[in-house]
Amino acid sequence: MSTKNQTALPDYEKLFEEESLSKKSSMGIILKLIKKNWLKISISLLMFFIKDIYSIVVPIATANIIDIVVAGGDNIWKGIIENAAVVMFVYLIHIPLHIVYAKYTDNMLRTISAGMRRTIIRKLQHLSITYHKEIESGRVQSKFIRDIEAIEHLLTQIVKSIGPSFIFLIANIIIVINTSWIVAIFFALVVPIQVTITSFFRKNLRAVNADFRKANEQMSAKVSEMINMIPVTKAHGLEEEELIKLETKIRGLRTKALGVDSANARFGSSLHITLQIFSLVNLVFNSYLAMIGVIGVGDIVLFRTYFADIAGKINGLIAMLPELTKGIESVRSVSEIMFSNDVEDDEGKIKLRFVHGHLKFDHLNYRYPGADEDTIKDLDLEVKPGECIAFVGGSGSGKSTVMNIIIGFLQPTGGQYLIDGKPVEALSMSDYRHFISVVPQNSILMTGTIRDNITFGMPNISEKRLNEVLELANITEFLDTLPNGLDTFIGENGGKLSGGQKQRICIARALIRDPKILILDEATSALDNISEYHVQKAINELIKNRTTFVVAHRLSTIRDADRIVVLDGGRMVEIGTYEELMEKKGKFYELKTLSDMNVSEEDLPV
Repeated sequence: MSTKNQTALPDYEKLFEEESLSKKSSMGIILKLIKKNWLKISISLLMFFIKDIYSIVVPIATANIIDIVVAGGDNIWKGIIENAAVVMFVYLIHIPLHIVYAKYTDNMLRTISAGMRRTIIRKLQHLSITYHKEIESGRVQSKFIRDIEAIEHLLTQIVKSIGPSFIFLIANIIIVINTSWIVAIFFALVVPIQVTITSFFRKNLRAVNADFRKANEQMSAKVSEMINMIPVTKAHGLEEEELIKLETKIRGLRTKALGVDSANARFGSSLHITLQIFSLVNLVFNSYLAMIGVIGVGDIVLFRTYFADIAGKINGLIAMLPELTKGIESVRSVSEIMFSNDVEDDEGKIKLRFVHGHLKFDHLNYRYPGADEDTIKDLDLEVKPGECIAFVGGSGSGKSTVMNIIIGFLQPTGGQYLIDGKPVEALSMSDYRHFISVVPQNSILMTGTIRDNITFGMPNISEKRLNEVLELANITEFLDTLPNGLDTFIGENGGKLSGGQKQRICIARALIRDPKILILDEATSALDNISEYHVQKAINELIKNRTTFVVAHRLSTIRDADRIVVLDGGRMVEIGTYEELMEKKGKFYELKTLSDMNVSEEDLPV
């Protein structure tokens, strides 16, 4: 679908600039957001004032009618009718104006909210793979769903409640001052008392909302973990133990929620009673002023209405504090993502138009942040276009780290990684990865059809090319057994398919991109022998004429690799063909011997 006729979503990334991080001001970000949309918000507030002008006009007209009746005379009905007509007019125009106001304001707020979501998704896409590995997916989901909703609610409160309340508060105060400065002074006494009560509760409200937000994030992370662990939990009969852990989290969340509710209840009841007491005092005070002739009888109704309105708006503004605190806390939560500097920045870097697949590790070192020593140490290796290089080694030898460096997820901390003679740090990673395909150990599929997963990100692939890929990936072997063939819905993460079928779909997804560099990260280690046989056949087609890197669990599957690199403790201790390394009887021979003790040679695919 063309996006030309669609509303462009705003980008708010600049609201989270580094100077905001130094100030750690969540409210500052909200103010920037308001400033960016000040014209639209101003129009919304003006429309609100016009549509609700009756709240100012009606008390004045009512006071006028009472004074006219009390004063008597020949033109009583004329005065009553004139004031009533004004009231009727402002009532009638409210409905159409409110419809226009609601449509305009809701569209503005929804667009701002969508822009915030777009900004966070864009940031998440640009954050490095190490960031995503360190933060629990449940926490990210909580920030994206719960916190964005809280920010959206905060903006709605500002635009629909706080802004209009301030406008009418100022208008009411001006009218009261012009009518009676004595009454205005009395009204002014309400504000400091309510502010004092607010200040008393503010610190506690902020603390309990922060605790509740953190507990909610932890709960989300635990639920996400529980869902991923369900197969393991059920396989070991640990359902009750897992339930006990979750119940502890649920009870903790309930306690935090009750703390928020209790704080809000104490806060709201105190403000309500304060308002009622002052309302009663106001009635007595205005009645006394009318008795001594300082104000008219109608003004008792006028000032009582305005007092209730002014005090109610102040009360309403202060009562919104818990929601404002919650929203500001959510801004702080989202800022944890937006302020992260662990991003891939492609600005000003070389955009590759083609990759030949000539790669070189020039005395490369890599050390993870906070680690005491390098994970990869002095790796010196040149790979020619079209070569197949296998990496083997024990657990923790550095194989996965090398693969992540090849993909560009990690940048060398020493030495260089060169792609067609260019250092990786000088290249746009986004463009470079268009020439790479990865087949991971654990098949990663999205909810949808087989076709959706194979053509992911490539909607314009022809049916002819798609059918070629299906043949090469050996998918046609099982496609006819599925109810809707290529358009069969496979469930979440391909739950309706076998491991071998899922892996062949991943291979087809890699093939259809026609990559110049291919990475096979233990692509058959989790499969049974029959599935591995079919997958290996697909892999043999996949690696033709491509620079290929293979991480192998079953060492006999890399017999045909051009060279095998043996890693031990992050160092390249051996390199050569399968036959050369077996004849040498060094580290590779040792690993192969241990592998054969677990899997007999005749069980391996040919």
